[in-house]
Amino acid sequence: MTQKLELYRCNVCKNIVEVVLEGEGALVCCGEPMELLKPGTTDGATEKHVPVIDFECEGIGVKIRVGEFPHPMEPEHYIQFIEAISKSKKIIHREYLYPGEAPEININCRSNLGKGDGLTAREYCNIHGLFATKGEDNNENG
Repeated sequence: MTQKLELYRCNVCKNIVEVVLEGEGALVCCGEPMELLKPGTTDGATEKHVPVIDFECEGIGVKIRVGEFPHPMEPEHYIQFIEAISKSKKIIHREYLYPGEAPEININCRSNLGKGDGLTAREYCNIHGLFATKGEDNNENG
């Protein structure tokens, strides 16, 4: 059975799909079962991939950046998307990124992400795959 918001990758054509609604059965692409992507939560590579969540409701709201030091954003190696998911999984904010852009996103306070609910931040690197972290909003204003 699939679970809401799981990501799957076809190891033949490299398509990635996200489960919008849970269902029975296995996902298949190109005649083969798709691989469930399980996010890494620690960094072993030279580049840093684990998302960092900054709660700054007085300014921009929630800022999610990839790594303590910016991840490379070159045509051959870059972050393809960053997303924030509320703890309840009712609110999802995803932004697609391209080479040359900063590996970060800003979400304004009106989105209700991180308002005491906690959130999960995920990012996908075109070489190293999926990484995630969980954060809690300790901001009294948020």
